[in-house]
Amino acid sequence: MIGIQFYPDKVIQALVKQLPSPRWSAANQMVVIPNSKENLASIFRQFRGVAWIDTRYFFINKPVNEGNAPLSVNDFRKRPPKDRWRYCPEEFYQKLELRRYSLNTARSYLGQFERFINSFPREKELMSITEAEILKYMSNLVKEGFSESYSKIALSAIKFYFEVVKEMPNRFYNISLPKRSASLPKVLAKEDILKMIHQTRNLKHRCIIALLYSAGLRKQELIDLKIEDIDSHRMTITVRQGKGKKDRISLLSTHLLSDLRNYYKAYKPKMFLFEGAYGMQYSPTSVGKIVSRAAHKVGMKRHITPHMLRHSFATHLLESGTDLRYIQILLGHNSAKTTEIYTHVAIKGFNQIINPLDS
Repeated sequence: MIGIQFYPDKVIQALVKQLPSPRWSAANQMVVIPNSKENLASIFRQFRGVAWIDTRYFFINKPVNEGNAPLSVNDFRKRPPKDRWRYCPEEFYQKLELRRYSLNTARSYLGQFERFINSFPREKELMSITEAEILKYMSNLVKEGFSESYSKIALSAIKFYFEVVKEMPNRFYNISLPKRSASLPKVLAKEDILKMIHQTRNLKHRCIIALLYSAGLRKQELIDLKIEDIDSHRMTITVRQGKGKKDRISLLSTHLLSDLRNYYKAYKPKMFLFEGAYGMQYSPTSVGKIVSRAAHKVGMKRHITPHMLRHSFATHLLESGTDLRYIQILLGHNSAKTTEIYTHVAIKGFNQIINPLDS
């Protein structure tokens, strides 16, 4: 059947009555009509221009990322049995593959769902887990001090099993997650970043640090860069399939271009701009270590991550007078609200304010 849920509205109720064979399902608490291509088409025709139809829970097997290559989770399937540890059911793997989730998301969902199911006795049927038990599990995560993002992924993994794998109606929207802390981006001084770049003797490492900063790249975006993504004529860098599977254009630094040309002649990468052993992609861990070591070398005491260079790129552009809309495009943000957070850390004009202690 096709289930139809809507807020009470006389116009919508009148239109629903005109659909083919509508009836009320007491079990599902919604209007249902027989599931067929013709009936589905009639719903879109009936409500065109009147109401927006949310089909997220109907086209449940539609790939979440059309551009993703088919996902393989065979490494997870082939894990040897672990004493007293229950792995995800096969249908969980299949649905991840069918919907083409990214490997990072699949890994997170598998880990979180296994942690969840192993909090219950091994013999407990998964479909017998109640909403009250899920609430208790989520409450325990909060009590144990797990972050808001960790709890959110845990809840998403649980919902994925019941709502996507088992195709049940959504059940768990009333769970209160811990309030996200309003932390500001961590930004470095431009002078410190320039020291990190200039005092890095390894040419490849120097190019990596400079690219992260001068183009505002995420760590994975840097790793995914290919040689043809660098356009020295237009002085741009094409970021392909970044976060949210979106392409975008960023800036290519004139100062960096010379180093990149020397790097290309010395290392001769074949496919990816930065390659590890056997022409494979550089690892995220290696990029993190390169940045951390460079910061330590110039005497920076706190732990410095690649993402701080991206935050610094955005903040320094804002401080130099670049329009927020351009910064949003360069960073690949969907919403201007995401980019606006950098207005809280930009310090342009602060030197004109007289400190009350100094006055």
